[in-house]
Amino acid sequence: MLKTLPDKPGVYQHLDKKGNILYIGKAKDLKKRVSSYFTKGHDNARTYMLVKRIDHVKTIVTETEFDALLLENNLIKEYQPKYNVNLKDDKTYPWICIKKERFPRIFPTRTQPDDGSEYFGPYASVKVMKTVLELIRQLYHIRTCKLNLSEENIAEAKFRVCLEYHIGNCLGPCEGKQSEADYNADVESARELIKGNLNAVKRLLSRQMQEYATALRFEDAQKTKEKLQMVERYQAKSTVVHPDITNVDVFSVITDAEYGYVNYLKIIDGAVLQSHTVELKKKLDETPEELLEMTLLEIRALFKSTSKELYLSHHIETEIPGTKISIPQRGDKKHLVELSLKNARYFRLEKLKNIQIVDPDRHVKRLMQQMKEDLRLREEPRHIECFDNSNIQGTNPVAACVVFKDGKASKKEYRHFNIKTVEGPDDFASMEEVVFRRYSRLLNEGEPLPQLIVIDGGKGQLNAALKALENLDLRGKIAILGIAKKLEELFFPGDKYPLYLDKRSETLKVIQRLRDEAHRFGITHHRNRRSKSTMRSELEEIPGIGPATIKELLRKFKSVKRVKEADETELAELIGPAKAKTMVRHFSKIESKK
Repeated sequence: MLKTLPDKPGVYQHLDKKGNILYIGKAKDLKKRVSSYFTKGHDNARTYMLVKRIDHVKTIVTETEFDALLLENNLIKEYQPKYNVNLKDDKTYPWICIKKERFPRIFPTRTQPDDGSEYFGPYASVKVMKTVLELIRQLYHIRTCKLNLSEENIAEAKFRVCLEYHIGNCLGPCEGKQSEADYNADVESARELIKGNLNAVKRLLSRQMQEYATALRFEDAQKTKEKLQMVERYQAKSTVVHPDITNVDVFSVITDAEYGYVNYLKIIDGAVLQSHTVELKKKLDETPEELLEMTLLEIRALFKSTSKELYLSHHIETEIPGTKISIPQRGDKKHLVELSLKNARYFRLEKLKNIQIVDPDRHVKRLMQQMKEDLRLREEPRHIECFDNSNIQGTNPVAACVVFKDGKASKKEYRHFNIKTVEGPDDFASMEEVVFRRYSRLLNEGEPLPQLIVIDGGKGQLNAALKALENLDLRGKIAILGIAKKLEELFFPGDKYPLYLDKRSETLKVIQRLRDEAHRFGITHHRNRRSKSTMRSELEEIPGIGPATIKELLRKFKSVKRVKEADETELAELIGPAKAKTMVRHFSKIESKK
């Protein structure tokens, strides 16, 4: 069957034994694409299950790859196959309506009845839509009433002007005080403004201002000048790049382990007229390029876009007839793509925050899947342990082990270690000792081992920890990596080059929290040891005062300072009169020397 498939563009459908459509896809070469499902292994579990269920394949040949993309979109909408990407977008967005009637009204709406009216949008931001409507209200005299202003009704004087006329917001077409031609001229200008053609609106106002000035209607000329300045101020606030960049669509995509996020920006005269982001549930580990390609046409159809130029964050194979597609590398065009990516990231961040609050279990599962993918692990790192050494000039060397469960600190399982077998400041040997002690104990006690070990340090510390795991026959059974402080480099055993994760990556942030927590915990323990060591050393200088007596004194008085401040009677009650007299005499000699 595969041998008979055509080497042409088209759409293929995977069906099960009952004839149900499992998956719909498009291909530049049907034979190559369909054959790839059956001639290579699949790491992704969903792809593997899909292939296992395929009973037969149907194909539809098209003239071009673009035709295939259109057909694929239509078929997916109609059949909604189980293994195709879900477009998660159930919102009803507002539109601006120019009503089909004499003296048309301009107003916001969330419905689009088939009445011949014009609809502009949708607006993902209600604030943007209201700003446009407010500007129209300030510039033009558009009526707000719902009166039927037919020629007969106006001629019969059925209506009277309302408050809007008296405060100057309407010129009274209901009483014939404004001609239909003048009113429609305002509507045409408002239409251009809604479309984002601010330069056209500015040219029209400039021409009107000159005409009024020539006719010596200076008051009208001044009012028109004020309107022109208002449009210029609006354009200055909304313009993000050079105004010469006009009628362009910008698309970008970001992905994580489960979802893709595609953002769309509509650019007119250098201003962002529309911004819209959709979330797509990945089914077969689709690439960013595939997600962008399958969403691009649908979003353009939703916004009724006719732009002849597209700026994209990723390359797509499909060519769109009559449309120039580019991936900008510098300048204002690159800035627009970066702005689109920023919007996509912000949308994803807001989604994740909501999930974390509303559905914490789903948040943990998604985070674990993301870490597994980013760090190329065999299993999700539900249990992670991180080690850090701490010493100052080789004194009081200690180490810390912190534990994270499901991405969160499990402080009751934190452990600190006093280095026992290493002389001097030897970080590598210290790391080997604590890793060996930690996991030999877990093995002896039958406690569960972590799925991931993080070592605070570069290749040297990582290799020392690996040596300890080898001695315990655990190498290869637990994933391990080292993180270097300066450039946040992640080192893996056997890899020549480090891994660099995006600084915004959730995976990197979890590892950084682990590292910082291990450092904090280790420093705190080290500081406590130094403090105790300092206290003991001062008391140890007193002849006849041994470790047991020092322990009793510190337990009672808490510090050397309080021991010094105690009188001989208090000391005698605790350690006896002879030792008390010795201590008081010792402290008196020290004071007299100062």
